[in-house]
Amino acid sequence: MNKKQNNNMEDELRAEYDFSQMTGGVKGKYVEQYRTGTNLVRLAPDVAQAFPDETAVNEALRMLMKVAKRSHPQSH
Repeated sequence: MNKKQNNNMEDELRAEYDFSQMTGGVKGKYVEQYRTGTNLVRLAPDVAQAFPDETAVNEALRMLMKVAKRSHPQSH
C-alpha cells in the first residue's frame, strides 16, 4: 500500500482563523447536557489492554460488584 497520498485538491483552508470575529456561537452550549448524559472514563493503557471492548469492562465490573456485595452486605 502506498503511504503517500496523491491529492490534487487545492487547500482552501486558511493557516489561521480568528475566532474572536465569529458571531452567533455560544461557548459551552451543550456542556451540561454532555456531562449529565455520559459516563466516560479513560482507562490506563495496561488496563485497556486487558479488556478488548466495553462489554468486557462491564462484565468485569459487574463481577466485582457481586464480590463486593457478598463481602460487605449492606444493612438497611
